[in-house]
Amino acid sequence: MKFSLPENTLLKLSEFIASKLALNFPKARWNDLERNIVSASNEFGYKEVESFIQRIMSSPLTHEHIEILTAHLTNNETYFWREQKTFEVLEQKILPGLIQIRKEEKRIRIWSAGCSTGEEPYSIAIALNRSIPNIKDWNITILATDISPRILRKATAGIYSQWSFRNSPQWLKENYFMPTENNKFELIPAIKSMVKFEYLNLADDVFPSPLNNTNAMDIIFCRNVLMYFTQERFRQVSRGLYNSLVQGGYFVVSASELSTQNFPEFTPVNVPGMVIYQKTSKKIKDRYKLTFVDPPPEPVSLKVPPKNYQTIEWAKSQPHEIENEITNHEEIPKQIVPVYEETLKAYSQGDYAEVIDKLQNDEQTVEEQILLIRALANQGNLIEALKMCEKTITTNKLDPRLYYLYATILQENNQLNEAIVSLKRAIYLDTNFVLSYYLLGNIYQRLGDVKNAKKSYENVLSLLNKCSKDEILFESEGLTAGRFKEIINATMQTRELV
Repeated sequence: MKFSLPENTLLKLSEFIASKLALNFPKARWNDLERNIVSASNEFGYKEVESFIQRIMSSPLTHEHIEILTAHLTNNETYFWREQKTFEVLEQKILPGLIQIRKEEKRIRIWSAGCSTGEEPYSIAIALNRSIPNIKDWNITILATDISPRILRKATAGIYSQWSFRNSPQWLKENYFMPTENNKFELIPAIKSMVKFEYLNLADDVFPSPLNNTNAMDIIFCRNVLMYFTQERFRQVSRGLYNSLVQGGYFVVSASELSTQNFPEFTPVNVPGMVIYQKTSKKIKDRYKLTFVDPPPEPVSLKVPPKNYQTIEWAKSQPHEIENEITNHEEIPKQIVPVYEETLKAYSQGDYAEVIDKLQNDEQTVEEQILLIRALANQGNLIEALKMCEKTITTNKLDPRLYYLYATILQENNQLNEAIVSLKRAIYLDTNFVLSYYLLGNIYQRLGDVKNAKKSYENVLSLLNKCSKDEILFESEGLTAGRFKEIINATMQTRELV
């Protein structure tokens, strides 16, 4: 194996990338590393690759620089209907069962994690369009996330060259694309509008979370992404993806990533020609038509999210709609009973059913009520979550967290105008509630109100500028002000709001 760069340089670089970016480049992949680092050095404006390597290893990197590096060091190679057997299983096995289960609720949520230039999530949208009659009557969410705002902007445009259709069936391009100039093809609006592209860093960001809409997923595609991570980060990310699924939800990886050792939390499901994974338990297996094997034992490791509590702040000029509800000023309780700690542990492990079982029939504190609402929402039980939230608000009218939580569930249920009202109430009760402004911006963006979306994001940045970089944001499950500022800037770049 020959390299242009000295082996000692490649060794140090691979060790640096593993420690800083959690990407794994053993010697067998040094050719890839060398090729990709040359590409990155060109974007950074360096003529000498070794000078660039010395620079990144000796000086602090901004998160933006880290994400540019990551985009170059991972493979964005993709095309429509990639691994055709996967889409056959999706159309013939997974979706029919899911459609039957959801025929009353008419709601499906799918996440393409590491979506690159969009061929995968658009393929998923086409599969749904082919599988669901009267699809306009359904509440369909296809979330597509990636680390690169530049790539996401390209994906949002939905315009592709012939290369994106290699190995894809002929009918796909003929039925779902329109020819444009320069021998390009543009996706038809009906399919393009089904996919929402968002910035998200799998290695660093928190999920599942209503903040980035990654909770209560029915299916997660994460193909040719986890293979780049170190083993420690691999386990962290796969656990987060597991928790992001509803019970019975499916996890789809590439054929090269299949291994029960890689995904011990999941149940492998054997279908003709391939294996997929499922988040399931013995209690719900009979609801699904596919054949299952026994699930592995529950892992003992866990990561309990931080508990954030805050005294409600007041503002003098506020929306009229809540003024008559204010009778006194109370603090959010700071004492947490053992039952809450126990259920929080189950919640952090993604065992939302256990949280619901333990809390639903007991007299709860407001902390337990909030945890129960989140567990119901993460299970995909939006109707019960909304009812519980409304009930809790009637006895805790001054708690801004409840209005924010209510809004996250409303927007998930596509009740966007009602969600806006609830967020304005949360902001009324706490004018520094950063996440409420952010969610408000996201909803305005979905409604096509670019002016108010941009204003909401600018409000977020204004509040974040008053915080220290390492300050944990209220109700953010551990997100720091510094990281959230990076997320906002990337979000605005992705949506071309800068």
